[in-house]
Amino acid sequence: MAAAFLGALLLAVPCPGQRAWDPVFQPSFIHMSGPSVNSFFLGNSSGVNFSIITRPVDEETGKLQLANCSGSKRADDWYLNVTPGMTTSKVTINLSRNLQLCLPNASDCCTTPLCVVETLQVLACRDSVVLAHLLIQAEIYANSSFTGNVSANATIIPNQVFQPLGSCPCDLTTGACDVRCCCDLECTPDLKQLFNESCFTGVFGGDVNPPFDQLCSSQSMEYTPDWFPFLCIQSSLNNTPFLGYFYHGSTSTPKVPLFKISLQTSPGKLFTGYRQGDPIMTEENEYFTIPQQSMAGQCVRSAPVAYLQNFDVRCLTDLASYKEGLPHDVRINSGTGDLIQQNVIYRTVADKDEFITESESLHTAEVLCHNVTFAEHYTLIWKDKNIEQVNVTVFLGTLCNGEILTQRFTVRFLNLKSTNATELFGDPGYQVGKPVRAANMNASDTFGSLNIWQPAGRGLCTSATYTPVLFGLDSFSGCTLEVDINEDCSLLRGNVTEKLNSLIQATHVGKRDNARYSNLSDWVEIIRLDPFNSDTNVSNGNFKGICPDIPANLNIRIIFADVGAVQGIPQQEILAVQISYSTVIWQFQCGLTCENSISFLPITASVQFIQVPAQPPVPMTRFQMNYTEFDCNQNDVCWPQLLYPLTRFYTGEPYSQCLAKGLLLAFLIVLAAMMCNPWFSEVWSSSLV
Repeated sequence: MAAAFLGALLLAVPCPGQRAWDPVFQPSFIHMSGPSVNSFFLGNSSGVNFSIITRPVDEETGKLQLANCSGSKRADDWYLNVTPGMTTSKVTINLSRNLQLCLPNASDCCTTPLCVVETLQVLACRDSVVLAHLLIQAEIYANSSFTGNVSANATIIPNQVFQPLGSCPCDLTTGACDVRCCCDLECTPDLKQLFNESCFTGVFGGDVNPPFDQLCSSQSMEYTPDWFPFLCIQSSLNNTPFLGYFYHGSTSTPKVPLFKISLQTSPGKLFTGYRQGDPIMTEENEYFTIPQQSMAGQCVRSAPVAYLQNFDVRCLTDLASYKEGLPHDVRINSGTGDLIQQNVIYRTVADKDEFITESESLHTAEVLCHNVTFAEHYTLIWKDKNIEQVNVTVFLGTLCNGEILTQRFTVRFLNLKSTNATELFGDPGYQVGKPVRAANMNASDTFGSLNIWQPAGRGLCTSATYTPVLFGLDSFSGCTLEVDINEDCSLLRGNVTEKLNSLIQATHVGKRDNARYSNLSDWVEIIRLDPFNSDTNVSNGNFKGICPDIPANLNIRIIFADVGAVQGIPQQEILAVQISYSTVIWQFQCGLTCENSISFLPITASVQFIQVPAQPPVPMTRFQMNYTEFDCNQNDVCWPQLLYPLTRFYTGEPYSQCLAKGLLLAFLIVLAAMMCNPWFSEVWSSSLV
């Protein structure tokens, strides 16, 4: 079957009349291992009929059969879901059959672990003409997870002091095989072959009564001390120290976790104040949430707002997936138990083009529209550890079907003592999440910028916008540059370098967040490592479609250190900034045919924050380097701690008391030594005469 499908894939050619710029599926071939898979149809989907065909390969010849546009979105156990777009449509292929492995006397299930082996073809047709096709090789294994009903009754747990919790602790799922649990009786020999070499070991893997190291008959210890035969234990394996290895308890009752945190239960005020990074709470003892961006780049709609951490995020949504956030009538805990009402100002968006990034041409006369939130700007006035005031500006607009909205959410903390609105904090140092300040000292207007890309739409550099570099947050972004097959390599290098340099419109970076433009000592100069220097031989590229030494990657390294604290809040300072380039070899990619003379070159920018000690570490002495056996951090025997109670390492008592006791002990030892000496008895006898 696999050989037949490979032959069909090699013999697959574009349909008659199809050109390189015609609509295509991306990717055009998928190896499917789950019940659902996605592909994208690139092109105008207006009037396009999508259909799915099973068994498209002729078993005798191994070639694809002649495409037929008369199919539908359902075939056997497969069905299609199409999410249309203006230039890109999402095509989802789903399997509707049950993937559970058959239990005794069960039906509608998988009889073998490899449940589905099938070849599929998805066609995109317009007016009975095939525009594009997608090939799918499905190899899906049966699920081993349990999907039955689990009783919510309390489970009686035996007393683990006298008997093990179970002969197979890793058997956690009823009626199904647990992966890597070789002692699970529900695991068939075929399933065990999948993980036979990576089974759980030890007590959790089923060895509930292993020989322990203290047993006299145990030979598992690599090093057996000389005194082991005198202190080892003679015991049977039934009396093992692994009894009670798990938690003690008589019952285990299911609990539903709540999205709340425990608060102080004092009858007075709930809090003693917020610290930097603490989640802000509401009157219902829940998190105050605003949509924010996760590390994966996706928007989390219910993300807690952290105290003294600014952010500015943008989230894509449409009318079908739009959801309202936290109501603005929710009162916020000030940090001392007092409740603060939000001051909300509603405004109407004047220019929708700033927020609508994509709009589809709808043919229907009536288009569904709703009034939604386009942007929310929060300003939180703070003092010490408390929030004094919350001001919110909400921008409303009309969102219709077929439009994609870029919502914007900003939060900034303004110190109550600050009179300048641009000075968000009274603290001198940087805080995590704040934009890095930049300046261009070579221009009359010294204001500068340090940015990375924020791609939009198709991810092209021509449509990408900028977002500032945020302190303490490593980031990676990029965009795609369109390159012609006849592109001159020297011009390409210059174009790419110009695109990358547009991100760094500065010559200096502020050491602190309150750096003044008039004081040059508040700034550090950016160290630039040019992509090409006099010692580098740059090849002009004598081959068509190949250009070496393209500076496609911009690397920004920022070195910072902790320089102190203000009211318990650590303050960071930037020590140095370096910008370098990494080169690649660009080669034209033509796919099946080379009729299209346009290819793409991805260019990227990365930001890395490196923390160093504020003060250099104390250098090692020559004694520490030569006599490592006296290093207490590397050896079990520590000679400098021989008289441990008299050294600085002992912290159980004040050092003055330890020193006094040590001197008294030394005096007694000296006195005892003197009294044991023969001449002392002679002196003592003569003194008594």
